[in-house]
Amino acid sequence: MTLPIPIDLEARMDELIRHYPEDRRRAAVLWVLHLLQDHFGYLGREQVEWTATKLQLAEINVWELIRFYPMFSEVPRGRFHIKVCRSVSCEQCGCGSIFQQLQKILGVLPETVTPDGLFSVSSVECLAACGTGPVMMINDELYENLTPADVDRIIAGIRATGRIEAPRLLPVPPAHPLERRMLMTAMAKPGYTGSLDDYLAAGGYQSLPKAFGMKPEQTIREVAESRLKGRGGAGFPTGVKWKYVDRRSGKPIYLVCNADESEPGTFKDRQLIYRDPHLLIEGILISCYAIGAQTAYIYIRGEFAAGAEILARAIEEARARNLVGDTILGSDFNCEIHIHRGAGAYICGEETGLIESLEGKRAYPRIKPPFPAVKGLFDCPTVVNNVETLCTVPFIIQHGSEWFRSLGVAGSFGTRIISLSGSVKRPGCYEIEMGKITLRQLIDDVGGGTSRGLPVKAVIPGGSSMPMLPADKLDVTLDFDAIQAAGSMAGSGGVIVLEEGDDLVERALSVARFYAHESCGQCTPCREGTLWMEKIIERIHSGHGRPVDVDLLMNVANNIDGTTICALGEAAAWPIKAFLRHCRTDFEQAVAGGKS
Repeated sequence: MTLPIPIDLEARMDELIRHYPEDRRRAAVLWVLHLLQDHFGYLGREQVEWTATKLQLAEINVWELIRFYPMFSEVPRGRFHIKVCRSVSCEQCGCGSIFQQLQKILGVLPETVTPDGLFSVSSVECLAACGTGPVMMINDELYENLTPADVDRIIAGIRATGRIEAPRLLPVPPAHPLERRMLMTAMAKPGYTGSLDDYLAAGGYQSLPKAFGMKPEQTIREVAESRLKGRGGAGFPTGVKWKYVDRRSGKPIYLVCNADESEPGTFKDRQLIYRDPHLLIEGILISCYAIGAQTAYIYIRGEFAAGAEILARAIEEARARNLVGDTILGSDFNCEIHIHRGAGAYICGEETGLIESLEGKRAYPRIKPPFPAVKGLFDCPTVVNNVETLCTVPFIIQHGSEWFRSLGVAGSFGTRIISLSGSVKRPGCYEIEMGKITLRQLIDDVGGGTSRGLPVKAVIPGGSSMPMLPADKLDVTLDFDAIQAAGSMAGSGGVIVLEEGDDLVERALSVARFYAHESCGQCTPCREGTLWMEKIIERIHSGHGRPVDVDLLMNVANNIDGTTICALGEAAAWPIKAFLRHCRTDFEQAVAGGKS
């Protein structure tokens, strides 16, 4: 069929298609759909037919993606599409008032368009800006620390000018005395822009030639001996993961950077990408050299459109200085780095779901084994590492594994960026030496105490998927083993504070709603159970709860836990079970005070 595609737009698509193997053109489909939606405003029958022809796909393979990934729309949206975050941390600081103000001044219901075609509004899941909520995105621009008055001003400005004024990136505050900064050192310097020149002036790209002076297996050994654990959530030893790579198959080896940061309460990777992109690039290059990969993909969540542009510019800056491409720094090492933009699905944070999405499919996690190190992207050996993990690698190579192990405590070496949000006066990203400060110190000293000065009720220590810890666990140190011994997990490092007076049934509903929305639907217990949990908590919260509902909710959570292909089942069940275990009285009182 004929679709009026501008020549420059199709040329951009052709360029992106070349980033994938010739026989894997399907992998470019998310990029093509993003570009078509940006141009036409929606993805209808004509766009689907054109995409299918372009990439030699069946049309159903395109439709299934549009209906799986929430960033895609089959119907036109406003010229300025507004997305208001509704995750637990933004809910705590008033996202509801922002959504209500938008509906009031625009006069539209959610998912509808203003009569002039300018605006549409929707509520969305976590935007990875939990420390600066309430937040909203207008097209690809993020607005933080909003008030209803801010909303009035922003909308009035768009109506007057017909364009979006991009908000400025907020400066990084000086380090708190309890911080131990490593990854955040350069970005906090006055005037630091994250450009290649700034990164070089701060000592960047010194680790890469040092790695080239080592054999790949020595580089792996150095990282393995550092005992670096992955910072994405699971905490798996990075060097061990690298050692597992199958080097005997003769197939290409791939490195995939997991930049799909979408765990409510977690917003550290956004900071690294937006503020110091060359640190990530250097970490990727060293890691590729170590495992024998000549191609790396950065899978970046779709909502990080500005971050994707920042990384693209940084890659071209590096290429111009012979830091990316062929014969890097005069060596015999070649490496290309490509950006792959997701389209809004939390399940892509699971490494095999991410790989499926990168291949141009729905992000259905795979049954393991085989593990990605043996059979991953394009059926080839693959390593998937988180942004913060890769950003840590240059420091290990530069200073050595023994130096890295001098930081932190046994089992949790090095520093870690903690995302602090919720009911706390000074939310934000704080880099701490692992095991050297407690949750209480983080909240009271670093975070300035709770928002209203009330006692802490509970803390979620590792992103919304982790079980909460009650207030009597506040003296636990921030490290993997101590948090696990206390009854939770360090997870992604997202610490969400709940204080006395917080509506914990409402907070549980926010968490349950998120996982019901984000379940990929592949496993019956997760697909059905997450919706049941949401409905039960909604019934309790709305005043229609039944006496049996509290036990029923625990029963549903127990039947999800441990019964799914990937860990999203546990991610959905664990926090709800912890809410009931530690705050059961809140749920029982909500039932008793209801109408039923």
